[in-house]
Amino acid sequence: MGESQNQPFQLSFNRFLRVDFQGSRVTSDGGLLLVRELDERLGLTGLIQNHLVDSRTGRNTQFPLADLFRQSAYSRPAGYEDLNDATRLPSEPTFRLMGSEKVWERGVALTSTLHWFETDLLAREENLTGLVRLNRELVARAEGVDPPHRVVLDMDSNESPVYGEQEQSAYNGYFESVCYHPLFLFNSQADCLAAKLRPGREAMVI
Repeated sequence: MGESQNQPFQLSFNRFLRVDFQGSRVTSDGGLLLVRELDERLGLTGLIQNHLVDSRTGRNTQFPLADLFRQSAYSRPAGYEDLNDATRLPSEPTFRLMGSEKVWERGVALTSTLHWFETDLLAREENLTGLVRLNRELVARAEGVDPPHRVVLDMDSNESPVYGEQEQSAYNGYFESVCYHPLFLFNSQADCLAAKLRPGREAMVI
Protein backbone atom coordinates (compact mmCIF):
# COMPACT_ATOMS: atom_id res chain seq x y z
CA MET A 1 0.00 0.00 0.00
CA GLY A 2 2.96 2.29 -0.57
CA GLU A 3 4.47 2.22 2.92
CA SER A 4 8.00 1.01 3.55
CA GLN A 5 8.16 -2.60 4.60
CA ASN A 6 8.21 -3.16 8.39
CA GLN A 7 7.83 0.56 9.08
CA PRO A 8 5.01 1.99 11.23
CA PHE A 9 2.15 3.51 9.26
CA GLN A 10 -1.03 5.38 10.06
CA LEU A 11 -4.45 3.90 9.29
CA SER A 12 -6.68 5.99 7.06
CA PHE A 13 -9.99 4.89 8.63
CA ASN A 14 -8.88 6.02 12.13
CA ARG A 15 -6.10 8.62 12.31
CA PHE A 16 -5.59 7.92 16.00
CA LEU A 17 -4.23 4.45 15.18
CA ARG A 18 -0.82 3.50 13.87
CA VAL A 19 0.37 0.00 13.00
CA ASP A 20 3.82 -0.87 14.28
CA PHE A 21 5.63 -4.18 13.82
CA GLN A 22 6.82 -4.77 17.36
CA GLY A 23 6.51 -8.42 18.35
CA SER A 24 6.67 -7.59 22.05
CA ARG A 25 3.58 -5.34 21.89
CA VAL A 26 0.63 -7.15 20.33
CA THR A 27 -3.08 -7.72 20.93
CA SER A 28 -4.90 -10.94 20.17
CA ASP A 29 -7.16 -9.34 17.52
CA GLY A 30 -4.80 -6.62 16.28
CA GLY A 31 -4.49 -8.21 12.83
CA LEU A 32 -8.11 -7.26 12.14
CA LEU A 33 -7.05 -3.61 11.94
CA LEU A 34 -5.22 -4.37 8.69
CA VAL A 35 -8.34 -6.04 7.29
CA ARG A 36 -10.32 -2.97 8.40
CA GLU A 37 -7.85 -0.72 6.58
CA LEU A 38 -8.30 -2.78 3.42
CA ASP A 39 -12.07 -2.50 3.58
CA GLU A 40 -11.70 1.27 4.05
CA ARG A 41 -9.60 1.55 0.91
CA LEU A 42 -12.05 -0.62 -1.03
CA GLY A 43 -14.97 1.56 0.10
CA LEU A 44 -16.97 -1.01 2.09
CA THR A 45 -18.88 1.67 4.04
CA GLY A 46 -20.26 3.12 0.81
CA LEU A 47 -21.23 -0.33 -0.46
CA ILE A 48 -23.12 -1.02 2.78
CA GLN A 49 -25.02 2.25 2.38
CA ASN A 50 -25.75 1.56 -1.30
CA HIS A 51 -26.91 -2.05 -1.04
CA LEU A 52 -28.32 -2.64 2.46
CA VAL A 53 -31.56 -1.19 3.79
CA ASP A 54 -31.70 -0.02 7.41
CA SER A 55 -35.42 -0.20 8.17
CA ARG A 56 -35.12 0.68 11.86
CA THR A 57 -37.88 3.07 12.92
CA GLY A 58 -38.53 3.79 16.56
CA ARG A 59 -35.71 1.41 17.53
CA ASN A 60 -32.52 2.15 19.38
CA THR A 61 -30.20 3.15 16.54
CA GLN A 62 -27.11 3.92 18.58
CA PHE A 63 -25.13 1.53 16.36
CA PRO A 64 -24.82 2.54 12.68
CA LEU A 65 -25.50 -0.20 10.14
CA ALA A 66 -21.84 -0.30 9.06
CA ASP A 67 -20.70 -0.92 12.66
CA LEU A 68 -23.11 -3.83 13.09
CA PHE A 69 -22.07 -5.27 9.73
CA ARG A 70 -18.36 -5.11 10.59
CA GLN A 71 -18.84 -6.56 14.06
CA SER A 72 -20.75 -9.48 12.56
CA ALA A 73 -18.32 -10.03 9.69
CA TYR A 74 -15.08 -9.63 11.66
CA SER A 75 -16.21 -11.82 14.56
CA ARG A 76 -15.84 -14.96 12.44
CA PRO A 77 -12.18 -14.66 11.38
CA ALA A 78 -11.35 -13.55 14.94
CA GLY A 79 -12.72 -16.85 16.25
CA TYR A 80 -15.96 -15.51 17.75
CA GLU A 81 -18.19 -17.83 15.74
CA ASP A 82 -21.15 -17.97 18.12
CA LEU A 83 -23.38 -15.00 18.92
CA ASN A 84 -22.79 -15.73 22.60
CA ASP A 85 -19.20 -14.65 22.03
CA ALA A 86 -20.48 -11.10 21.51
CA THR A 87 -20.77 -10.80 25.30
CA ARG A 88 -16.97 -10.58 25.44
CA LEU A 89 -16.55 -8.09 22.61
CA PRO A 90 -17.60 -4.80 24.31
CA SER A 91 -14.35 -4.92 26.32
CA GLU A 92 -12.21 -5.89 23.30
CA PRO A 93 -10.32 -2.71 22.23
CA THR A 94 -9.72 -3.81 18.63
CA PHE A 95 -13.44 -4.15 17.88
CA ARG A 96 -14.15 -0.74 19.42
CA LEU A 97 -11.39 1.06 17.56
CA MET A 98 -12.20 -0.30 14.12
CA GLY A 99 -15.79 0.97 14.36
CA SER A 100 -17.08 4.51 13.97
CA GLU A 101 -16.43 7.25 16.51
CA LYS A 102 -19.78 6.43 18.13
CA VAL A 103 -18.42 3.13 19.47
CA TRP A 104 -14.88 4.16 20.40
CA GLU A 105 -15.93 4.90 23.99
CA ARG A 106 -19.30 3.10 24.21
CA GLY A 107 -18.17 -0.29 22.95
CA VAL A 108 -19.70 -2.60 20.37
CA ALA A 109 -23.19 -4.11 20.24
CA LEU A 110 -24.32 -6.71 22.75
CA THR A 111 -25.55 -10.19 21.85
CA SER A 112 -29.24 -9.23 21.65
CA THR A 113 -28.59 -6.40 19.19
CA LEU A 114 -26.27 -8.48 17.03
CA HIS A 115 -28.73 -11.38 17.03
CA TRP A 116 -31.50 -9.06 15.81
CA PHE A 117 -29.18 -7.66 13.13
CA GLU A 118 -28.21 -11.08 11.76
CA THR A 119 -31.52 -12.94 12.03
CA ASP A 120 -33.98 -10.13 11.33
CA LEU A 121 -32.51 -7.14 9.50
CA LEU A 122 -30.03 -8.98 7.28
CA ALA A 123 -32.47 -11.84 6.66
CA ARG A 124 -35.02 -9.59 4.96
CA GLU A 125 -35.45 -10.19 1.25
CA GLU A 126 -34.12 -6.79 0.15
CA ASN A 127 -30.97 -7.26 2.24
CA LEU A 128 -30.33 -10.83 1.11
CA THR A 129 -30.36 -9.49 -2.45
CA GLY A 130 -28.26 -6.52 -1.36
CA LEU A 131 -25.63 -8.76 0.23
CA VAL A 132 -25.15 -10.56 -3.08
CA ARG A 133 -24.63 -7.25 -4.91
CA LEU A 134 -22.35 -5.91 -2.16
CA ASN A 135 -20.15 -9.00 -2.23
CA ARG A 136 -19.92 -9.00 -6.01
CA GLU A 137 -18.91 -5.34 -6.17
CA LEU A 138 -16.41 -5.64 -3.30
CA VAL A 139 -14.65 -8.56 -5.01
CA ALA A 140 -14.62 -6.63 -8.31
CA ARG A 141 -12.93 -3.67 -6.60
CA ALA A 142 -10.31 -5.94 -5.04
CA GLU A 143 -9.62 -7.61 -8.39
CA GLY A 144 -9.29 -4.18 -9.99
CA VAL A 145 -6.19 -3.48 -7.89
CA ASP A 146 -4.30 -6.31 -9.63
CA PRO A 147 -6.47 -7.73 -12.43
CA PRO A 148 -5.84 -11.45 -13.14
CA HIS A 149 -4.76 -12.56 -16.61
CA ARG A 150 -6.98 -15.61 -16.42
CA VAL A 151 -10.25 -16.24 -14.61
CA VAL A 152 -10.60 -19.58 -12.83
CA LEU A 153 -13.90 -20.48 -11.14
CA ASP A 154 -14.30 -23.26 -8.59
CA MET A 155 -17.74 -24.54 -7.60
CA ASP A 156 -17.98 -26.57 -4.41
CA SER A 157 -20.43 -27.54 -1.69
CA ASN A 158 -20.05 -27.67 2.05
CA GLU A 159 -21.77 -28.74 5.26
CA SER A 160 -23.73 -26.26 7.38
CA PRO A 161 -24.89 -28.17 10.51
CA VAL A 162 -28.21 -27.17 12.07
CA TYR A 163 -29.83 -27.84 15.42
CA GLY A 164 -33.53 -28.35 16.01
CA GLU A 165 -36.24 -28.61 13.36
CA GLN A 166 -34.97 -26.21 10.72
CA GLU A 167 -36.92 -25.99 7.47
CA GLN A 168 -35.35 -28.04 4.63
CA SER A 169 -32.57 -29.36 6.85
CA ALA A 170 -31.96 -33.10 6.52
CA TYR A 171 -29.58 -35.86 7.52
CA ASN A 172 -26.66 -36.08 5.10
CA GLY A 173 -24.98 -39.48 5.03
CA TYR A 174 -21.67 -38.14 3.70
CA PHE A 175 -21.26 -35.63 6.53
CA GLU A 176 -23.14 -37.81 9.04
CA SER A 177 -25.05 -34.82 10.37
CA VAL A 178 -28.32 -32.93 10.01
CA CYS A 179 -27.41 -29.96 7.90
CA TYR A 180 -27.94 -27.68 4.97
CA HIS A 181 -25.72 -28.36 1.95
CA PRO A 182 -24.97 -24.92 0.43
CA LEU A 183 -23.25 -24.42 -2.91
CA PHE A 184 -20.40 -21.91 -3.33
CA LEU A 185 -18.61 -20.32 -6.28
CA PHE A 186 -15.01 -19.14 -5.76
CA ASN A 187 -12.43 -17.41 -7.92
CA SER A 188 -8.73 -18.33 -8.02
CA GLN A 189 -8.02 -16.05 -5.01
CA ALA A 190 -10.57 -18.06 -2.96
CA ASP A 191 -12.99 -15.13 -2.88
CA CYS A 192 -16.59 -16.29 -2.63
CA LEU A 193 -18.45 -14.87 -5.62
CA ALA A 194 -21.84 -16.44 -4.94
CA ALA A 195 -23.58 -18.84 -2.59
CA LYS A 196 -26.84 -20.78 -2.71
CA LEU A 197 -28.48 -22.33 0.33
CA ARG A 198 -29.70 -25.85 -0.45
CA PRO A 199 -31.50 -28.60 1.52
CA GLY A 200 -29.32 -31.10 3.35
CA ARG A 201 -30.12 -33.95 0.92
CA GLU A 202 -28.81 -32.19 -2.19
CA ALA A 203 -26.08 -34.11 -4.04
CA MET A 204 -22.37 -33.41 -3.70
CA VAL A 205 -20.59 -31.25 -6.26
CA ILE A 206 -17.41 -32.82 -7.64
